[in-house]
Amino acid sequence: MTALITGASSGFGEAIARTFTQNNHKVIILARRKERLDSLQKELGSLAQSIVCDVCDTQSIAKALSHLPKDFKNIDVLINNAGLALGLSSADKASIADWERMVEVNVIALMKLTHLLLPQMVAQGYGHIINIGSIAGSYPYPGGNVYGATKAFVKQFSLNLRADLYDKNIRVSDIEPGLCGGSEFSYVRFKGDEKKAQSVYEGTTPLMPEDVAQSVFWVASLPQHININRLELMPTTQAPAALNVYKKAKV
Repeated sequence: MTALITGASSGFGEAIARTFTQNNHKVIILARRKERLDSLQKELGSLAQSIVCDVCDTQSIAKALSHLPKDFKNIDVLINNAGLALGLSSADKASIADWERMVEVNVIALMKLTHLLLPQMVAQGYGHIINIGSIAGSYPYPGGNVYGATKAFVKQFSLNLRADLYDKNIRVSDIEPGLCGGSEFSYVRFKGDEKKAQSVYEGTTPLMPEDVAQSVFWVASLPQHININRLELMPTTQAPAALNVYKKAKV
């Protein structure tokens, strides 16, 4: 199979690309950072083609896809992995610019790229859209506000795509990881504060990008008649939080 992977220069995307090529499948890796993408393509060899582009620039992506070698043109799997969280402030103190950026990448770019690829998948009579969601789309937490809302969109969009495409042999899956280390997620969330980013994982054993990559590959490699709608995975040390109850201090 041939998979288009967004956000492929680090974290989940990089691990997913390695997992697919290790199993002798072709990948089209897409990300903004040319140096890192070139390095990954060199590592993956002839099974990889790269597109250096912002995931939000759908026009440039469409142009790049049209210039791919013939044996990479029929995309079997779209893995919408690119996404980010910015900040952990409560809604009354959060940055509106951060909110807009999360919606732009996590929702609009994912939606546009899916819309771009769907006609080809329908025409060829098969395909698989795998969206990387998050448990944040199901379980709220303080400071998760718009990030959690974007991942709730990913979950519901995936389910609604299934409703539209069930009779067209197109599979749609939403992979929802919990706490995961080994990526730039927390570093980006805390805007380069390495100490804060590392503290998220102290004293616990989180998932790693390779765990998520194995889950994605398993879902993609199942027989065509099997569709995994949602796959939620957490480290053993994580569980859904109890509901919060505010109590006034005694005077």
